[in-house]
Amino acid sequence: MPDKPLSFSATCALLILMAEDREVSNPELKEKYGVTVTGKERTTLNDGGFVTSRRTGRSFSHVLTDKGWHHASELVRDGISAPGTGVAAAAVKALVGNLQRHIDRSETSLAEIFGREEDLGPGVNEASTAETPAEPIAQQSIAPPPIERVPASEDIETLIRKAYAQLADKPYAWVSLTRLRPRLGNTPRDEVDATLRQMIGLPDVRLVPESNQKMLTDEDRGAAVVIGDQAKHLILIGA
Repeated sequence: MPDKPLSFSATCALLILMAEDREVSNPELKEKYGVTVTGKERTTLNDGGFVTSRRTGRSFSHVLTDKGWHHASELVRDGISAPGTGVAAAAVKALVGNLQRHIDRSETSLAEIFGREEDLGPGVNEASTAETPAEPIAQQSIAPPPIERVPASEDIETLIRKAYAQLADKPYAWVSLTRLRPRLGNTPRDEVDATLRQMIGLPDVRLVPESNQKMLTDEDRGAAVVIGDQAKHLILIGA
């Protein structure tokens, strides 16, 4: 059964949580934005799988789910159709509806735009996160043990996703393109790069540069994909 369309107020609550990109309590939301996610909006977002809420003390805290991020990307791509009136509602619709222009021009993603610095990986912050520590590219094994290669008959995005899954040693691990490209067989380089540039717009894909440029080898630089005006060396799938 398809999801019931969200109301404008529930849509705005989802967008606030997207912009925060972290678990936020109702008292924090009240202090920062003058609103809370309660009642019908909270129930709708929880039941639809867009937001996970948990009781913290006498209040609730909320965080966007993967489905919530995916819906936010759809709103950015297609615009907000939920009814909302007044200048504030028009401003929200205008900002969200035209955010896609920046994403297309910079070839980035919502995760990179709103992601917090500590969560965006080594390309943004040299300190690794507690959950997903990333080792410098120079310390990674460029020739991992042989693993079954993905069939060349599959589409390129599937090839990339399967190659990433073979190389990632844990969920949310950063994998260098130096290690990933050899897993794609004889797939043309320009087609792989074009696919990577398309994938960065997906809510579960992140591509970032290596923060410690001194650690890069000529092979690492050659394996990078240039998106916008920046060379990206690392990929994470599943964010």
